[in-house]
Amino acid sequence: MAPMTSSARRPLLNRRLTEFGTTIFAEMSALALSTGSLNLGQGFPDTDGPEELREAAVRALREGRGNQYPPGPGVPELRAAITAHQQRRYGLAYDPDTEVLVTAGATEAIAAALLALVEPGDEVIALEPYYDSYAACVAMAGGRRVPVTLRPHEGPDGPVFRLDLDELRDAVTGRTRLLLINTPHNPTGTVLNRTELAAIAELAVERDLLVVTDEVYEHLVFDGAEHVPLASFPGMRERTIGIGSAGKSFSYTGWKVGWVTGTAALVTAVRSAKQFLTYVASGPFQYAVAEGLALPESFFEGLRKDFTRKRDLLADGLRDAGFSVFRPAGTYFVTADVRPLGESDGFAFCRALPERAGVVAIPNAVFYDHREMGAPFVRFAFCKRVEVLEEAVRRLKGLSRTDI
Repeated sequence: MAPMTSSARRPLLNRRLTEFGTTIFAEMSALALSTGSLNLGQGFPDTDGPEELREAAVRALREGRGNQYPPGPGVPELRAAITAHQQRRYGLAYDPDTEVLVTAGATEAIAAALLALVEPGDEVIALEPYYDSYAACVAMAGGRRVPVTLRPHEGPDGPVFRLDLDELRDAVTGRTRLLLINTPHNPTGTVLNRTELAAIAELAVERDLLVVTDEVYEHLVFDGAEHVPLASFPGMRERTIGIGSAGKSFSYTGWKVGWVTGTAALVTAVRSAKQFLTYVASGPFQYAVAEGLALPESFFEGLRKDFTRKRDLLADGLRDAGFSVFRPAGTYFVTADVRPLGESDGFAFCRALPERAGVVAIPNAVFYDHREMGAPFVRFAFCKRVEVLEEAVRRLKGLSRTDI
């Protein structure tokens, strides 16, 4: 029998993943490197977090804690710290032995939750624009993503993105299995309020939906905004998987320590998928994160104060450079509208920006199924040193004077 020709072979990539190639973050980071630009695209800090956490990780390494495989659910010290944190901050009680699972960052937690809970053909509703891994994870699970778009509105202090609750309700069908809710929301910076969360909870209970909540920016809320876990609403604890992460709260994104909380049945389901992904990870860092979660509230207040200053520096600079700016209530991203600069295509704008101004940003359209809805918006990260942000603002102000 003659061998198949190359044209007759099956595609190498699983058909569910054919729409997912190299991420925009890789493309823009490469542009930053090749042009020597300031990288405000990818969301990672350019300084380390608390020294006491780094020393805790070093101490764990030297004492041989976590240098071999840690327990599958995570080290007991971290699981206990997670439950204490949830109880102290939100009044949510979880059993550290059965209702907490430590993961290789929040990205693995999202993947494991969707692989565990979504059957082929199930619909998963996500708030659009969405973190890019959501779409890939829904596809790998064989589900069908259904975006509900956060839309620009003029607020009392400038433009903001808000959820249309009627649109969310209308998106639910008999095939809907799960709501994937992200608050504080990346990339828009929206923080869902109690009224919105109560309506989501009511809908989930009424239609018997599972909910996965991505809460990795829980400690980064500004101007009096309040992060309230959806699991704290009536009828939601038994149907909600909550996802947290140390990376955003402690500025150690490379440690890749995330977690899942939920009922024993839900966590067991997620663990069934997770154990065949990384199995375990980040052993010594788990001990350090356990100490981090026990830091006093003054640490988290200082974190918010520092990021509020950086947010304002960048948001004000973008406004002065001619952008229309969506000042975020949470996360460490600012979304800006390029249309006041005479532009309309965020992709083209971001690809040209390194050469024009020596700054890298991300086009928001990559986070949309409805690309046209995100076309004029770009995302800048302010989780950088003040001097880097000041220089980026200086360069962008020069753009408005000379390049338009």
